[in-house]
Amino acid sequence: MNKYIVTSVVAAALAVGTATAQSFIDGYNLSQSEMRGTARFMSMGGAFTALGGDLSTLTQNPAGLGIYRSSEIGVTLDISARNFSTTTASHAASTSQTKAYCNNFGYIGATRLKGTLKSIAWGVSYNRAISFDRVYSGYQMPTSTSLSNYIAYLTQGTPAQALEFGELSDTDDPNYNPYGDDPYKHFGIYNSWLSVLGYSSWLINPTALDNTKYNGLHKNGTTGDALFEVRERGYIDEYNIDFGGNILNTVYWGLGVGINDLSYTRDALYSESMENVEFPGAGAGNTVDAGFDLNNHQYVTGTGYNFKFGVIVKPINQLRFGAAIHTPTYYSLTKSTSGTIDYSYSDDGTDPLAGNEYTDVCTYDWRLRSPWRFMLGVAGVLGNKAIISLDYERQAYNDMKIKVAAYDNWGDNFVEDTYLTENVHQYLQASNIVRIGVEYRVTPQFSLRAGYNYATTNVSDAAEGKDIPAVLSGDVNTDPSYTLNKNTQHISVGLGYRYKGFYIDGAYVYKRREATYHAFTDFDNQKAPTATLAENIHSAVISVGYKF
Repeated sequence: MNKYIVTSVVAAALAVGTATAQSFIDGYNLSQSEMRGTARFMSMGGAFTALGGDLSTLTQNPAGLGIYRSSEIGVTLDISARNFSTTTASHAASTSQTKAYCNNFGYIGATRLKGTLKSIAWGVSYNRAISFDRVYSGYQMPTSTSLSNYIAYLTQGTPAQALEFGELSDTDDPNYNPYGDDPYKHFGIYNSWLSVLGYSSWLINPTALDNTKYNGLHKNGTTGDALFEVRERGYIDEYNIDFGGNILNTVYWGLGVGINDLSYTRDALYSESMENVEFPGAGAGNTVDAGFDLNNHQYVTGTGYNFKFGVIVKPINQLRFGAAIHTPTYYSLTKSTSGTIDYSYSDDGTDPLAGNEYTDVCTYDWRLRSPWRFMLGVAGVLGNKAIISLDYERQAYNDMKIKVAAYDNWGDNFVEDTYLTENVHQYLQASNIVRIGVEYRVTPQFSLRAGYNYATTNVSDAAEGKDIPAVLSGDVNTDPSYTLNKNTQHISVGLGYRYKGFYIDGAYVYKRREATYHAFTDFDNQKAPTATLAENIHSAVISVGYKF
């Protein structure tokens, strides 16, 4: 069996019906939410739907602008110590990083009026809505199967010629490239790039009797171990423009638009080392040692927009009710993806067969509609001393939509991928968030605060069972790994000081979230390597500002 190595870099826009450019995991990774804002907002668990009067209301409930009687300018800084620990069946590992962010910067202007409309206010702000920064790794020994067996399972039915490089007598094109060309015109089947990459690196090999059936490296008697490392980085920054008003000091209304800037990078390494591997190049009945490293790089960038509407009703001075609706964020995104395998096969006393194989770089455009968000809140004001606030939010992750590029005689177009929509409905669910915040004014200038924020997982039971098509036939994505988040909680405390128009607020926020890492999808009654990921993030947040 001859295997040729060729290299090229392409920019490919994929048409609907020719290849799957992404799985629903892409939309899932980019649609998460975080509790971020001013120090006062975070110290009270983000429970401000019915309160207002804070720069963070520009990103939560714009009706909070109506509470303002004067103007304000402020900025928030955040320093986070981030620890990520993984536990596999046999080992535990931990990684740490420290990050500094500008959580929030904003300005609110207010004008008092006479008549039914008592005041109007407007505001602009920058907010670091999400930080994707995360790094984690793990080691597992032994493994009961191999990624190569998963690739073989994925590739069944594909002719070996469709996976080869170079001049092939079976094709009409002497320069056929299984990464850059449409394999349908040659073989009537769509290639998975992971299949091509695995075939070119000897991870999968056709059986002796049928070149459309494949074997992986892991057999009875094979032993081995695996390790992984994932590095994610990036952000979603939101720029808000909001307007609000005050009707008879009883009803406060607001509306706003958010413009989002998104950047996300994921570098994932998955490595296996095995002994007693049956390998065609070793001769019949002989075994060798095998090892490979699969490196994947993904980069997503784009912009989006959303709208926010809200109302706060104050029937009496001691009680407030709030509600807000956030439309989905409508993203226009561009993704680049590529993969590399380094491989080595050796036997005692022989020179190893080693090499490197890598895919083209595929760059394509797509569209994402993030979840709707619905918020309700109630707050009580106890004299001039204390505030108690309670929020409920529902984020409809199972209502996300992904659109992919289609081409016709009228030019480029984007249409909903119904298969991915079905995946979203099946594997994701709505997340429910409860926020509680309290504030006690010790003196007219000095206040103490505390809060709690709990969000249920947005992953359904079906996804927890790992029956997920992370990589499909016809997929250009060569990274079969994915991480699914579980419940998230924030515990926070803080304090604030006012002197005339100046203020300074501080907060300590502890975030705890667990997740599950999957090296690839379970298949054919074979269990893929997994790990439990625990995120523990300690943040010191400080806000300074001036009201005038």
